[in-house]
Amino acid sequence: MKLEKNNIERREFIHKGAGLVGLLALAPDKSRAAAKSSRLRVALVGTGSRGCDMWGKRLVHPFAEYIEIVALCDINPKRLKAAREYIGTDADLYMAKDFDKMIQEKQPDAVILTTPDCFHVDYAIRAMELGCDVICEKPVATTAEQCQRLLDTEYKTGKKVTVTFNVRHDPSAIEVKKQIITGKLGKIISMEFHEFLNFDHGASYFRRWHGKTEYSGSLLVHKASHHFDQINWWLNADPVEVTAHGKLAFYGKNNAFRAQNCRKCSHVSKCKFYWDISKNEYYQKLFLGCEDFDGYYRDGCVWDNDINGFDSVVVDILFDNDVIVSYTLDAYLPYEGQVVAINGESGRLDAHIFMAQPWKEDKVSEFRYTETFGESTIWSLPRVEEGHLTADNDLKTHLFEPSHPDPLLKMAGSREGVMSSLVGIAARKSIETGKSIKIKDLVDFPLYWKA
Repeated sequence: MKLEKNNIERREFIHKGAGLVGLLALAPDKSRAAAKSSRLRVALVGTGSRGCDMWGKRLVHPFAEYIEIVALCDINPKRLKAAREYIGTDADLYMAKDFDKMIQEKQPDAVILTTPDCFHVDYAIRAMELGCDVICEKPVATTAEQCQRLLDTEYKTGKKVTVTFNVRHDPSAIEVKKQIITGKLGKIISMEFHEFLNFDHGASYFRRWHGKTEYSGSLLVHKASHHFDQINWWLNADPVEVTAHGKLAFYGKNNAFRAQNCRKCSHVSKCKFYWDISKNEYYQKLFLGCEDFDGYYRDGCVWDNDINGFDSVVVDILFDNDVIVSYTLDAYLPYEGQVVAINGESGRLDAHIFMAQPWKEDKVSEFRYTETFGESTIWSLPRVEEGHLTADNDLKTHLFEPSHPDPLLKMAGSREGVMSSLVGIAARKSIETGKSIKIKDLVDFPLYWKA
């Protein structure tokens, strides 16, 4: 793969506590085209499904009062045209090689990055050098070297990076955060975090570029950065040391047959992972109609021998507040969800956050608080039908609506983005070397972090 306020005068990102809390519409630089409009001017780089939907169609229309998409950018000209039609925008189209030209001509306030993960930092750095703030899908980076370059550029340019951890906006994750804040657990000692991906969701990563470490950093970075950020946010602490074990136990080479992609496969009748992408009209236009230009197959084979990421991992993390965390991720299971337990001196909080329970009709998240030497209290939260969309919308509301309150510090900046990526990067390095990895050895953190 080749992969609203009137008279707003300036738009800038502001910090709250240790992290970036959101984008506030305050006064644009009078030298920029944005000075002509009270709306935030954004350029979207990467027009895959996440870019076109979350940061395209579901942004430009519901948030039209606050946002104007002025440009779309991608490596594939066919996908650019399909994306513009799907989003319903008249934004100008630019090839990735013309990124600088796009910034100079359209003068966006911010650049939204939804490219494959390994390219996030290069675009983020260039955007900041050209005077733009950055809104980046997780993970913000896939290597320690990328983390360093990002931090150095943000400090040098004075521009700001927001990392969009939508899981912080999920009702179940918020419920856990609120329970911790009450203090009823007492001093937290340890945490268990188990992530289950079912055969549909898990396999989807290995059909795409995500299964190849050179693009995604492995699921330890692409997927687990969500979870590592959840943990960091819940504990309000920084990871210090990481030890991990992992393997590619199910996908990739672990099968007797394979093909280039599902449509060209002669083993359809016996492959339980066969997926007919042609039944999805959206994917037909966005991927099938564009693959002859860049050779990217959205329905790639989950048994591809080039897959080199992990589908089963165990990670142990030590935090600077002495909490120890055990994390697991398996991407090939019969059902999906999270099981989290937080152990404190005064009690234990259990959270069973299931998106799909085959033995129950009701999709709920179940919680139990058990007081030490006391009783248990059990309650549940229904899973809203929109699921992912609910968290996405709350994230965008915090990000774009002026002065939206953020008492739980759900918005994240470069610090939070880098710390979550570094846990996955350290875990991957630990698996490769068989050693424990100290976070401080990966990046030379800015002095203002150490204060």
